[in-house]
Amino acid sequence: MHAYLFPGQGTQFPGMGKTLYESSELAQDYFKKANAILGFSITDVMFEGTDEDLKQTQFSQPAIFLHSYILTKTLGSAFKPDMVAGHSLGEISALAAIGSLDFESALKLIAKRASLMQKVCDDKNTGMAVVEGLYDVIVSDICKHVDGIVVPANYNALKQVVISGEKKALKDACDKLRPAALAIIDLPVSGAFHSPFMEPIVEEFSLAVAETEFKKPTCPIYQNVKGRPCDDVGQIKKNLIDQLTHPVMWRHTMLHMEEDGATEFTEIGPGNFLRGLVRQIHKNITTNGIS
Repeated sequence: MHAYLFPGQGTQFPGMGKTLYESSELAQDYFKKANAILGFSITDVMFEGTDEDLKQTQFSQPAIFLHSYILTKTLGSAFKPDMVAGHSLGEISALAAIGSLDFESALKLIAKRASLMQKVCDDKNTGMAVVEGLYDVIVSDICKHVDGIVVPANYNALKQVVISGEKKALKDACDKLRPAALAIIDLPVSGAFHSPFMEPIVEEFSLAVAETEFKKPTCPIYQNVKGRPCDDVGQIKKNLIDQLTHPVMWRHTMLHMEEDGATEFTEIGPGNFLRGLVRQIHKNITTNGIS
């Protein structure tokens, strides 16, 4: 069975999507529609923007979605997923790719999500960091023993955990973890996602989700909060909201997908981050990417 994976924030890069735009009239049509829907030229930011520009949540989220979604459309009938999953933001990309959301609804929902998150980022001095080489129980324990709020946000692989929190607490946790870790890397994001810092936007995002039309997807989606397959619209919407403040259970998601018959994983969108995680979790499974 073929599983498709959709990346999230942190995979953006200057010039993303430009080759896709130049090589496909279909892609050009979608990019132009996106500019009109968003009310600004996301293509200018994607094609000409700097790392710092694309780091801003209000730009990075729609940019990554567009890169992934338009790629699925250029594949045409060759895009035949048996199951999908998306990492954080990628969950909305996945839902759009399998028909649960139409293009305009997905992009508007992402724009709303991104603007709400950007507001939190502007109000709070927060960030995220990847911890490589330590078990999640060790990382979680250290997070509990620093002053301030810092929490595990992404359980990416057996020994890769992303932590999220206010900058001082994040630095203190990283300093305590660094002697035993293989590496600690600051993420190119502007806030503490999948943490209690997102609580202030839950109500408004919930209203946006409620006002958005979702349809039954064409195949199961394995969502971040539980890591289990879902095709029920009500549960999909609830999981999407809960994801704001709950950690991304990515390793568990990949294990459950393999248990349910996945034999090939294809990452579709910018970067190759998810392929790398799959290879850490599943040593002998086929992985590839379309970017």
